[in-house]
Amino acid sequence: MTIRIGIAGISGRMGVYLAEEAMAAAILAGGTSRSGAAPAGAPHYPDILALARDSDVVIDFTHASAVRAHAQALAETETPWVLGTTGYGPEEEEAIRAAARVIPVLASPNFCTGVNLLLLLAEKLGAALPPRQYDAEIVEMHHRQKVDAPSGTALAIGRAVAAGRGVALEDVVVSGRDGHTGPRRDGEIGVSALRGGQIIGSHTLLFTAGDEQISLTHHAFDRRVFASGAVRAALWLHAQPAGLYGMRDFLRL
Repeated sequence: MTIRIGIAGISGRMGVYLAEEAMAAAILAGGTSRSGAAPAGAPHYPDILALARDSDVVIDFTHASAVRAHAQALAETETPWVLGTTGYGPEEEEAIRAAARVIPVLASPNFCTGVNLLLLLAEKLGAALPPRQYDAEIVEMHHRQKVDAPSGTALAIGRAVAAGRGVALEDVVVSGRDGHTGPRRDGEIGVSALRGGQIIGSHTLLFTAGDEQISLTHHAFDRRVFASGAVRAALWLHAQPAGLYGMRDFLRL
């Protein structure tokens, strides 16, 4: 069976790569875009509802402000949804969960296999290394155009460490430090965001004790790695029942 993949935001930076990867692996149904045009002669749709009706699965790397509308449209048309958008809040999370009761949804801040293996290791290290002895810090750097900070991947790494420690990230995270902050508290998970140039994505997780340091680093050199992962995830998601999935489900980690 040939699957028709729709791309929300097809003329965007990621959308162009997604369209190319979709055409190589399946049928590109077309896409939506704010510019009103689609690359490489792909069909352009006026809105997400029209795109969903002509697609077997939709890949969405657009903007947090579009999440609720997209969730409603895709649930209405019963179209599986691969969501790579980051930077959304609790209301959007609830919209995603509501859609997942009707359709299969795979939401991930990062579709790169290497990053998802790093997340697995982060959770295992969080569980194995006592937080009073090992201070956890996450440093991420992205291109100067990125609008949200910290990155969704950095927060995912923090949640993985926190899960390993049996705590909620929101209770222990320190996002950036400035001024007279006092000494570091036991169990904190620090996150620092850097922006500059055209860095695709760089993430480092550090566990530092008095006598050793463990460092895990992932560098992305080409956005195509995210597009390829998202398309492979879409082909897998199409055959799944309704529910909320992550890359660990797809990669069987």
